[in-house]
Amino acid sequence: MLLQRFLLPGSSSDAGKRRSSQGHTKVKFGFSLVKGKVNHPMEDYHVAKFVQMRGQELGLFAIFDGHMGHSVPAYLQKHLFTNILKEEEFWTNPELAIRKAYEKTDEAILSHRPDLGRGGSTAVTAILINGRKLWIANIGDSRAVLAKGQQVLQLTVDHDPSTERRSIENRGGFVSIMPGDVPRVNGQLAVSRAFGDKDLKRHLRSDPDVRCVDVAADTDLLILASDGIWKVMSNKEAIEIARKATDPQAAARQLTTAALERDSTDDISCIVIQLQV
Repeated sequence: MLLQRFLLPGSSSDAGKRRSSQGHTKVKFGFSLVKGKVNHPMEDYHVAKFVQMRGQELGLFAIFDGHMGHSVPAYLQKHLFTNILKEEEFWTNPELAIRKAYEKTDEAILSHRPDLGRGGSTAVTAILINGRKLWIANIGDSRAVLAKGQQVLQLTVDHDPSTERRSIENRGGFVSIMPGDVPRVNGQLAVSRAFGDKDLKRHLRSDPDVRCVDVAADTDLLILASDGIWKVMSNKEAIEIARKATDPQAAARQLTTAALERDSTDDISCIVIQLQV
């Protein structure tokens, strides 16, 4: 079984699974990516793999939800984790390393234009260190949701233009809400933070929210997903669907199928990570 199959522009779906053992934690994951009903090539990309560095095992997981093209999420798939792990502070101060790498990666994307076009991407990333510590970061509206005992915890912040209106206006932009639509930056973008988007960048932020969680005995399931999932189901519903599945791969497929059945029109992507301490 391949560890990861990279999405090519225009591909309609992608799925896979893998397992590993990090310290005393058994980790299994599955992923499923399905092209939406909108008339453009697939713009969601992912990372799901284990790597060995400095005698430690890292689980690297991400969903990148592109807009106005697939170039930026494809660039993130290739470079973001590499940039994070290149930061020397990663081993002593992971949060600082993640923040610096997000900033440097966005600067690199902007400097490559027009190679990367006018588009952009949201991102949600998870780094699992030796199965014990989980670092989550995000910009945009892709989410990380954790099941911890009876609790369902959203580990990320949805960066919605309406909630970050002051920041957008302080940068000279505006938030519009047309009847029947969602809040948009300058009438265009439905998120207030993103990689890329050079034409709107002076009104946007690209700094991530970062959170660290210890993996305890009652921490059993993590879902990373694009808004193609979250537009049509709650965090609790997603966890309930995943928990009823036979394994993480089946869970990921059932989540994307359920989103399609609920008429989600966007690209739909998710990774389900099962943790057993």
